Amino acid sequence: MQISNDISQAKLDEVMASIIQRIATGPDLSKDIELDEARLGMHALLEDAVDPVRAGIFLIALRMKRETREENRGVLQAILDHTDRATADVDDVIDIADPYDGYNRTIPASPFLAPLLAEFGLNAVSHGLDAVGPKYGMTHRHVLQAAGVDVNQSTSEAAARLSDPDLGWAYVDQASFAPKLHDLIDLRRKMIKRSVITTVEVLAKPIVGRQRTHFVTGYVHKPYPPVYADLARLAGFDSAVLVRGVEGGVVPSLRQAGKYFGYHDMAEEVGYDISPADVGIEQEARCVPIPEDVPQTAKGEGAVTVTDITAGAAKAAELGLAALGGEKGATYDSLVYSGAIVLRHLGKVDSLADGADALRAVLDSGKAAQRVR
Repeated sequence: MQISNDISQAKLDEVMASIIQRIATGPDLSKDIELDEARLGMHALLEDAVDPVRAGIFLIALRMKRETREENRGVLQAILDHTDRATADVDDVIDIADPYDGYNRTIPASPFLAPLLAEFGLNAVSHGLDAVGPKYGMTHRHVLQAAGVDVNQSTSEAAARLSDPDLGWAYVDQASFAPKLHDLIDLRRKMIKRSVITTVEVLAKPIVGRQRTHFVTGYVHKPYPPVYADLARLAGFDSAVLVRGVEGGVVPSLRQAGKYFGYHDMAEEVGYDISPADVGIEQEARCVPIPEDVPQTAKGEGAVTVTDITAGAAKAAELGLAALGGEKGATYDSLVYSGAIVLRHLGKVDSLADGADALRAVLDSGKAAQRVR
């Protein structure tokens, strides 16, 4: 099926009915759809050209039968088609994509990875949004806004900020670079459960480099690295780093052995075993723990989670700025660990240990904190 911009509403309704009849027929009889059909279905959602009930069924049915490679690719391609993209005035851009639903079991350090890399001479952009399920946790937007960063810039403004040698990094919000995708948040809230959008939206690629763009993201479940690597190649990322991180983010556990996958020049991904000891980290906690002064659920009743996102984001901003200023602790170590992986992947250092040493020198200088403004 070829996608046409001038498809009639009647024809679109007919195609969506056919798609839903095939994908929503139970665990044994549901059928997969082709890439172009998934792309067309997602286009219809983004253009608000399909009834909300059908839109919800489309997403839920894909999830319930489990999305195929071609379905993931089709949905992502539709999102890429609807992304306002800008090219920064630098050769390379590092695209940092943490989970859009944020953090609620730890205090995130990753929002400050981009300014740290910028002080090292690497231009990075992170992206996200305000709140989306299933976690509705602390996002890059919340934390950076609490740190005083303008999180409402257009894609072109963010690209200019990233290109500014005195700043060298940026944040851009989904509401700016993909407003039609952002408009689906209410539908996603009503659906409750995660959908294919949760998987693929982090690959929208809002800002690219003149020559190369590198994707950095995290995962939790072991089947995801080949999925993300395939989608990153579809999106045109020249290289990718996929870190098994805390809460699906880009920071590995600070106390346990870990793993990340990477590819270069669109080649197949390769796995690498890592350990906090590789970068000289000794921590009792696996992540930045939630301080007692941040409202949280009671201990001893399952996983402790933040109950006040604003307070949690403010604490993350406080700890992040302190780490960029050289203050030691779990946030400092998180930035060293994740940053060292990026440096090693890009060939800027010979080993994770060398990367960690170089980043500690940057953090201890305190200069990276001056880039957060």
